[in-house]
Amino acid sequence: MPQAPHSHHDHHNHHASRGIYLFSPSSAVAQPKTVEKARDRLGKLGFKTAVDRTALAVHQRFAGTDKQRLAAISRAIKQKHPIVMATRGGYGLSRLLPAIDWRAVADSGKIFVGQSDFTAFNLALLAQTGAVSYAGVSATHDFGGPRMDPLTAALFCEAMQGELEVLGFETEDADPVDARGVLWGGNLAMVASLVGTPYMPKLRGGILFLEDVAEHPFRVERMLIHLWQAGILQRQKAIVLGCFTDYRLAPHDQGYDMPSVVAWLRENVKVPVVTGLPYGHVKMKATLPIGRKVGIATEPGMAHLLLDEHLH
Repeated sequence: MPQAPHSHHDHHNHHASRGIYLFSPSSAVAQPKTVEKARDRLGKLGFKTAVDRTALAVHQRFAGTDKQRLAAISRAIKQKHPIVMATRGGYGLSRLLPAIDWRAVADSGKIFVGQSDFTAFNLALLAQTGAVSYAGVSATHDFGGPRMDPLTAALFCEAMQGELEVLGFETEDADPVDARGVLWGGNLAMVASLVGTPYMPKLRGGILFLEDVAEHPFRVERMLIHLWQAGILQRQKAIVLGCFTDYRLAPHDQGYDMPSVVAWLRENVKVPVVTGLPYGHVKMKATLPIGRKVGIATEPGMAHLLLDEHLH
């Protein structure tokens, strides 16, 4: 479990006047009431909310046609609220990447937040403009369900206030590392899907964090091999692994599981590996800045992600 976030009470009401614009750039929202629930919870946390007019649209598996979803992005960068949050992930952003005006997205100064499929948006924005965006929560998954995780909410609020200085988390299995670099990554399948495209950041000496859901360990390993054989993994300062959840092993795996994948990674990619990052398709997760220079340091049983360098 991560440690409670560091707080500064002198300005802890920063987000009280902040607003969040909810939009759906990927899969269709299954239950509209989850968006209402999310608005209610975000309101209690001190955020005003507005919902994009096609946030609940449905076209096949998508939240509207490609054209509708592109229009939603255009509206999101023009509206008044400073934070723009995806209602959910799923699939759909990959189709839109060439049609998005990335310079306009960056110049809007909006804080974009999402997870899963949203990794494509985070990384394309970074690759095309160098702008920072956030990976972590999505409206329906983290704020619209039966229960909201209080630490997830606290970490999100701190990140939006620029007050999340250090994320300390327990790690059973971390290589010694003390390094600085640009934080990037997100969902492994999405990161791998961007290799060779103009939407893949060309980062040397970065700190790459990864998670995935419902991917068998051999598929996780194959995607990591892809990133290694494309020359990407070995150029990083550290590889930080979040949660890899919801997969089923087969009898013929015969003991092959995620620890085998991590062992392969360490043996072949001579880069420090840190496990246990509270991030992924799980209840408890941090909200992390993609594209910001951060520090990472480990000690036995603990890792520290230094998210706000200028404060130290």
